[in-house]
Amino acid sequence: MSLPTTMTIIAADGAGGPEVLKPSTAPVPTPKPDEVLIRVLAAGVNRPDVAQRQGAYPPPPGASPIIGLEVSGEVVATGADVTAYRIGDKVCALTNGGGYAQYCVAPAAQTLPWPKGYDAIRAAALPETYFTVWANLFGHGRLAPGETALIHGGTSGIGVTAIQLAKAFGATVFTTAGSDDKTAACLRLGADAAINYRTHDFQAEIKTLTDGRGVDVILDMIGAAYFPRNIRSLAMDGRLVLIAFLGGSKVEALDLAPIMTRRLTVTGSTMRPRTTAQKGALAAELRAKVWPLLDAGQCAPVIHTVFPMAEAAAAHALMESSAHIGKIMLQVA
Repeated sequence: MSLPTTMTIIAADGAGGPEVLKPSTAPVPTPKPDEVLIRVLAAGVNRPDVAQRQGAYPPPPGASPIIGLEVSGEVVATGADVTAYRIGDKVCALTNGGGYAQYCVAPAAQTLPWPKGYDAIRAAALPETYFTVWANLFGHGRLAPGETALIHGGTSGIGVTAIQLAKAFGATVFTTAGSDDKTAACLRLGADAAINYRTHDFQAEIKTLTDGRGVDVILDMIGAAYFPRNIRSLAMDGRLVLIAFLGGSKVEALDLAPIMTRRLTVTGSTMRPRTTAQKGALAAELRAKVWPLLDAGQCAPVIHTVFPMAEAAAAHALMESSAHIGKIMLQVA
């Protein structure tokens, strides 16, 4: 199979609003020894993409400057060291960048097969949220069967994934969302209770829902604006896991005493700077423990809207509006 030398991409014409995203051309990348080259059929749109477009989340050294952290498609070339995949295999991948393009390279270790019955759009909706939720809610957060979890942003891509996986692995799940329609969507996804944070104080609601005990794990993407209430919402030995700072990263006048007296853990992580070996270990765990659930239809991504790749600017504008429930996707081919 002969490959083109150039491809269509979405380039950011400087840092700024969604309007800086425009179709352009670039060379088709060549896979390194441990990488596969994927003919991209679909790509996911995520909050880190927005941050990169704004100039606040630069790619790590050696990564593609093209925006896009998850894709699905067909393997069209393999590096010399790759043995797990062959030309023609249908895969989805957590990329290190380069997803908004017709072709994208990804380490083979960060690549997974499409679950049974999936098409390109649904497969591309998996990597970013499933890697992130698995690493943070179950890894750093150590969520165990029989425990309680509070998932903020329940209708985001992360939230939808976290609700479903936490329920699938035996937890009681509470969540927050910004409208009654969104809280209803969270309940349909399996949440045991959903709190409209615009009309209710989630700290007071959690106290009532848990008879004053608090929750075992909180997965939070808000940061500073929620931090004091998150601390007060945790049970003894509770864990707060931070994955974003949509409400700021600096907390003022915080009482640290509850962290000591209730033996709390405050932790967090980012995904992109992790090494290929670290991401590959997550991929192996997902394939063993989570992909069977997807194959069986127990968990699935929720697709809100699919845009043609050329309309990436509109996809970013929707992401920033927070009007979506689930994933925003780009159809590439």
